[in-house]
Amino acid sequence: MEGRGRSYRYVGPAELRALVRPGNEGRRIRTAADFDDWASASARTPAEPAEPFTFVVDTSGVLRLAPRRSEHVVYAGGGPVLSAGEIGFRRESGRWVVREVSNQSTGYCPDPDSWPSVADALDAAGIAHPCGFTHEVVFRRCPACRELNIVREEDFVCVFCDGALPREWNVDGVAA
Repeated sequence: MEGRGRSYRYVGPAELRALVRPGNEGRRIRTAADFDDWASASARTPAEPAEPFTFVVDTSGVLRLAPRRSEHVVYAGGGPVLSAGEIGFRRESGRWVVREVSNQSTGYCPDPDSWPSVADALDAAGIAHPCGFTHEVVFRRCPACRELNIVREEDFVCVFCDGALPREWNVDGVAA
């Protein structure tokens, strides 16, 4: 599947990037059966996973999952992604559906406009989902002090230096 939208490079700490090992990428979820097999093999209750998973959508548009608190960059194999965050599932009428999903990844800092890539990956896997992120995180880098900010309540002001934050995504500064 061809991914859509911007790709995001890893912008987090170098020590986390150093944890990337070939072949240690997150579990690729191409079908609902892939997810069912993975969830059943993990230490989770098959009927409803206890907490969200870490996810990325790789640049080929495939959903990759890992246990929560896993580093996105490790499960993305160190490469760019179309989106990243946390995702929770539940069983409904005998099939898996997304119960919550966010773009919360301080390693990639994807913009909320990365949602279509997540929706496409879930659609391709046959997993029902909401019409957007259930929790959106807006990341911006301050042009004045270069600190990473999470914008809350549309207040585009740096919490570190009170500088104005741009309305457009600027965390990386270089498109991947």
